[in-house]
Amino acid sequence: MQRRLQDRCRGVARSIAVLAFSAVGAAGISGCYADDCATTFTCPPLPGEKPPVLPASPCDGDPATSPAKEGCGVFVSASSGDDGNPGTKGAPVKTLQHAIGLAAHGRGDGKPPTRRVYACGGSFEEKITLPSGVDLWGGRRCEDGDWSYAGSFGGPDEPTVIAPPGGIPLRLVEGEDLRAIPGDDATSMVFGVRAVAADASAPDGKSSIAMILSAGTRAIVRESAIVAGDGKDGEPGEDALSERAQDGEPGNHGAHACTADFAAGALPAVTVCDDGTESIGGYGGDGRLDAGGDGEPGQPEPAANPEGKGLAGTGAGSSTCTPGKDGAEGADGGRAAGAVGAGYLSESYGWIGVRGEDGKRGGVGQGGGGGGGGKGRDGTIACRAGRPQGGAAGGSGGSGGCGGEGGKGGGYGGSSIGIVALQGSALTLETTEITTGNGGQGGAGGRGQPGGGGWGGGAGGTHTETNMLPACPGGRGGDGGRGGDAGGGIGGSSYGVAFVGAFLSIDPGVIVHVGDGAKGGPAGNAAPDDDRGRGEPGDGMAYRPFDAPAPGPPQ
Repeated sequence: MQRRLQDRCRGVARSIAVLAFSAVGAAGISGCYADDCATTFTCPPLPGEKPPVLPASPCDGDPATSPAKEGCGVFVSASSGDDGNPGTKGAPVKTLQHAIGLAAHGRGDGKPPTRRVYACGGSFEEKITLPSGVDLWGGRRCEDGDWSYAGSFGGPDEPTVIAPPGGIPLRLVEGEDLRAIPGDDATSMVFGVRAVAADASAPDGKSSIAMILSAGTRAIVRESAIVAGDGKDGEPGEDALSERAQDGEPGNHGAHACTADFAAGALPAVTVCDDGTESIGGYGGDGRLDAGGDGEPGQPEPAANPEGKGLAGTGAGSSTCTPGKDGAEGADGGRAAGAVGAGYLSESYGWIGVRGEDGKRGGVGQGGGGGGGGKGRDGTIACRAGRPQGGAAGGSGGSGGCGGEGGKGGGYGGSSIGIVALQGSALTLETTEITTGNGGQGGAGGRGQPGGGGWGGGAGGTHTETNMLPACPGGRGGDGGRGGDAGGGIGGSSYGVAFVGAFLSIDPGVIVHVGDGAKGGPAGNAAPDDDRGRGEPGDGMAYRPFDAPAPGPPQ
């Protein structure tokens, strides 16, 4: 503060010195007067002279004991102010954010910005954004026009309470017009303030965060209280449909004998699921004169198939035909993993947790194998003269059911964080108390959908002259696999200060009270004592470093 006021007054002094020199040809040291400082400074020396000794700025001093001077800041009172006022002692503004704007950019009267706000004790139900380099000195006693911090008992009558009904009460940002401020003058002093975040009031609707330091900002928080509320329980993951997934299709029947010299096997039944997967019943075997054709296996064939699921039936020859085999059931989606990790720090949201893993889709059921075809004659048995002589065709396999959809992962529980400090920021805490609430429990994972049912294969054709030479039926399609149950979200945590790539300086007089971390959410369909698929629990720490910022907005 001293440097920036001295620099400002030196500029005024230079102008006055040049005017004096050109008007009267005088040499030596001239005085200059700064209206906003209400004091006289010594101008810079002329060439060859020793630099003058500059007195301290009247705006410098300890915020606990220094009087509030008219030209040193913008004055704000929630009870008696009006945002149409200029923000002077006698005519304060009403809202903190308006006062901050005047302090950062000036009142429009040609005078430079004061970069300080003097705030009365009392409650301001607004969330504010403070540019780095602008001070907020709260807890002022304003009823008698004194605007001092120290009352009759050596402390404030009441702090300046920043307690919006929603949102993050206090954000420190890097103001574009203040980036060139050197040294300590780019650091904001937050003094005599009580920032109170409501429960679950952060932008994600789950966490409670009282203060955020954006990347590159610097702040000293002194003689203040930072209070975060409780986090909200994570929402349960969305259940998949309770109705089972799409069923398979029945196999087609084979043609009868004596209807064609070559009876083509029955066409396969096909199920096309909404994720593009298909289940196909095998073709039925062809019906021929002296030997029936083999069917085709159902699709998709399992990678390992020791039980011969969905295999095709063989055509009649020296022995009778065989039916197609029933298809394999689709694989169940199983249970997804619970969420792990501590979450991420974020410029916009403060903190973003981790949802549980979504459940996997169940596998599609395999189509049944096609039945073997029959032959048209055997010894003395044949189709009547004058009719086609081909045997009966085999029935095709039924198609399998579609796999069920998986449930959606459980949402993360909200965290309670006093201060979030992001990359390159610098936070100094002095004689300040930080209090945080409890984290919210992680949400339960969603339940998976039952798989669709497989359908039976088509019947083989019959022989018009005898029941001794029928074709064989196709196999039944396998049921679709059940959709997987999703994992639970992580539990919310409780941190006094959470930071990533930031510099922290903690005074011994700082007190931090942290709440409890919460349990992670259970997996979908899990029994109360079944922790498989449960999200990781939150924790409670006074100071919590993070490895990396959030990769994006909450999912």
